[in-house]
Amino acid sequence: MPPPQQIGRYRLVRPVGAGAFAMVWLAHDDSLDAPVAVKVMAENWAYRMDLRERFLSEARLLRKAASSRLVQVFDVGELPDERPYFVMEYADGGTLDDLLALGRPSLGEALRLTAEAARGVAALHEAGVVHRDIKPSNVLISGVREGQGRVLVADLGLAKALAQASGLTMAAGSAGYMAPEQGRPDGGIDVRADVYGLGALLYHLVTGSVPGPPGKVVRPGRLRPGLPAAVERAVLRALQPDRRKRWPSASRFADELDALAARSVDHVEGARRGRPARTMVAALCAAALVAAGTGLAASRSGAPSAAAPTAERAVEQTVAPTVVSDATERIRVRVPAGWGRELVRGGWSPRALGLPDAHEPALLVAADTGSWQDLGSGVDGVFVGLSEHGDLTARVDAVRHGGCRYRGSRAYGAATSPGWRGRVRHWTACGPRGGSVDEISLTRAGASQPQVYVQIRQAGGPDLTDDVLGGLRITA
Repeated sequence: MPPPQQIGRYRLVRPVGAGAFAMVWLAHDDSLDAPVAVKVMAENWAYRMDLRERFLSEARLLRKAASSRLVQVFDVGELPDERPYFVMEYADGGTLDDLLALGRPSLGEALRLTAEAARGVAALHEAGVVHRDIKPSNVLISGVREGQGRVLVADLGLAKALAQASGLTMAAGSAGYMAPEQGRPDGGIDVRADVYGLGALLYHLVTGSVPGPPGKVVRPGRLRPGLPAAVERAVLRALQPDRRKRWPSASRFADELDALAARSVDHVEGARRGRPARTMVAALCAAALVAAGTGLAASRSGAPSAAAPTAERAVEQTVAPTVVSDATERIRVRVPAGWGRELVRGGWSPRALGLPDAHEPALLVAADTGSWQDLGSGVDGVFVGLSEHGDLTARVDAVRHGGCRYRGSRAYGAATSPGWRGRVRHWTACGPRGGSVDEISLTRAGASQPQVYVQIRQAGGPDLTDDVLGGLRITA
């Protein structure tokens, strides 16, 4: 059966996610000229009245809570074949699962993201609902195009009214994030089950790994050396098998995480010692490379997580450069050997720059792709993304890096890269390590498409921007 092209007044663009019971589509509301997400119940389950009721209950619970920290529901309806659907806010930044695919975030970012998710969960609790399935794929990032990056809690498919959850209830949840009482039909659950899930979420963001079974969780400090003791205590308290020993509420846990972010991050990561604020484009891999519904193919060499020191960089630059390509083989770029340690090559969505949403070829190659989110990390690397729609040059020209020093721009053209022309905009003094950022948009002489977006970051040493651009090859 061919997929539908229209649901109600919503024009379907592409699928962005699928589960056992439903599919989610990116759609466009032509009346309001706005993107939306449409969740449609799977055809093979539409006549199971219990599952149908659970599906519709998710929409009702989200409307009942009506919090800006939860995905908003705008409309409900039914297809001609009687499958129900509901229309939600579209999260243009993907999920925390997508973020983790690019490497673990900084400690400050992990604390902030979890605290904001905990506030969303607390809003559910205030509405008398327990989520029961807190995990990275159910926490979304919205407002990326506006540079906001709001955190939203989504997917209430397993949610249950607290009044019903206190007695006999079906065992449900996701391995690693599920409180032990959720695995027992007679366990009864309350808000502390979600506190456990939030603790597991923070553990995953901090360590890059899903926690083990309840009571057998490896201390996060063993997986992330140097983790402040207070952060480890907060995580392990949330993951206590005995719920009486956990944080008593999601809001109390959020308060503690906010305090830890203010107290600990400066000492451990220098977040407030000249580090620039994280912006939409500074977090390009977390926001733009996240193409909802598409995987990211990552190749990691097990290299050190920090940028190479100056002496090591000098040696690496005398070694033969590395040529890498994206998954479609349309993009090839030659980079210094030390930059080619880690590669993400699965594509991007230009929506992060305010262009039409699409899945386009892209790659990121860097000494440490996990640090790319932080403009002040001092990592060497390059991001290259294609765009077939819209005015990429105008969007790139509008990019600003408030924590860096703008040094002006220069033309880039046929003398250095035959057939391609554009402008290189240059920033220096980015963060405590003093790295630089170059923003470049390229167009081919005599053609409007494709357009190429390049971001080059360098920790120091000789400027290699022209070498990298000269080694860039794009095929039609």
